Amino acid sequence: MGWARNRVWDPILGMLKQGLSPEGLAWSLAVGVALGIIPLFGTSTLLCVGMTMAFRLNQPAMQLANYLAYPLQLLLLLPFIRLGESLFGDPHLPLSLSYLQGVLQAGVWGAIRMFWTSLWHASVAWLLVVPLPMVLLAWGLTPVFSRASKSFRRL
Repeated sequence: MGWARNRVWDPILGMLKQGLSPEGLAWSLAVGVALGIIPLFGTSTLLCVGMTMAFRLNQPAMQLANYLAYPLQLLLLLPFIRLGESLFGDPHLPLSLSYLQGVLQAGVWGAIRMFWTSLWHASVAWLLVVPLPMVLLAWGLTPVFSRASKSFRRL
């Protein structure tokens, strides 16, 4: 619990103490998590930067959520790939360990070519799935941060 408090909760409370609105913080974190689970590895940080510029969200909060979501990105990769295959009528990509080792031994560019269509389809699946949980997370976090913010004003 000490790690989570020091690395997650205390920075979030610090942002509230510095005057970030509870709604702004909630949306920044929710969008950061949503972008953090995109099936296209290596794109979430840049997407977070773009979203902060487009919607005036808090960059440190978004990046915190983005990095914390990395295990979820790994966990949800296969479900997004499978949903993308279903949406586009593609055959299931064989994702056994031996298959993946063979593809990776062929080189990075070969792996990218092999998985590009699956990852693109997985990204479409992600785009269809992620908006509702993102909105629900933002709505759920807003009252939590509002209460925390009110406790600072009383002190």
